[in-house]
Amino acid sequence: MATVKDFSFEERLSSVLALQKIDSKIDEIKTLKGELPMEVKDLEDEIEGLQTRINNIDAEIANIEAFIENKSNAKKEAQALIKKYEKQQDNVKNNREFEAINKEMEMQELEVKLNEKHIKDATFELKDRTHARIRTEEKIKDVEEALTIKRKELEKISVETEKEEAVLAQKSAEAKEKVEARLLSAYERIRGSYRNGLAVVPIVRDSFVGCFN
Repeated sequence: MATVKDFSFEERLSSVLALQKIDSKIDEIKTLKGELPMEVKDLEDEIEGLQTRINNIDAEIANIEAFIENKSNAKKEAQALIKKYEKQQDNVKNNREFEAINKEMEMQELEVKLNEKHIKDATFELKDRTHARIRTEEKIKDVEEALTIKRKELEKISVETEKEEAVLAQKSAEAKEKVEARLLSAYERIRGSYRNGLAVVPIVRDSFVGCFN
């Protein structure tokens, strides 16, 4: 880094002006890319979120299917008991035994109906979750198509500007070596304060071009 005494005032201003011109060209390339890098990242994050949703839906579907299987087995067990009690009715010795068996049959019939209701409700929920999965898959497909387009746009611009960016970045680094530390610090601070990245601008009609102060 050169010291203050190495260059005249005019030379120090010229060095920072040269740096500004290089950095402005780098900014132009970034502007050309626009928000493509951010859009690509957003689409990638959206796909990741949608895939997480599918994983959650798959877990829910697995739980519902297990629930339906459990209730189906319970229904079969109740139906088997009903058949068993029907055979026992043929061998009852008195009304008390008949009523006791009949009551057990009624309980198992209620158990069958209750399990059927659970299966029906769960089946409806299973269809809903399956449709939700299909919709999410379709959404992923749409986002992936958009992501492919954005990536191609960004890749095209990056390929076209990659060499120029590398050259400008090297020139910017070399130009900074010619700017004294205090002036460089002020330049970077001011440049970071404005969206247009202008820290060195001409004066027109007593106003700074860029911020017009």
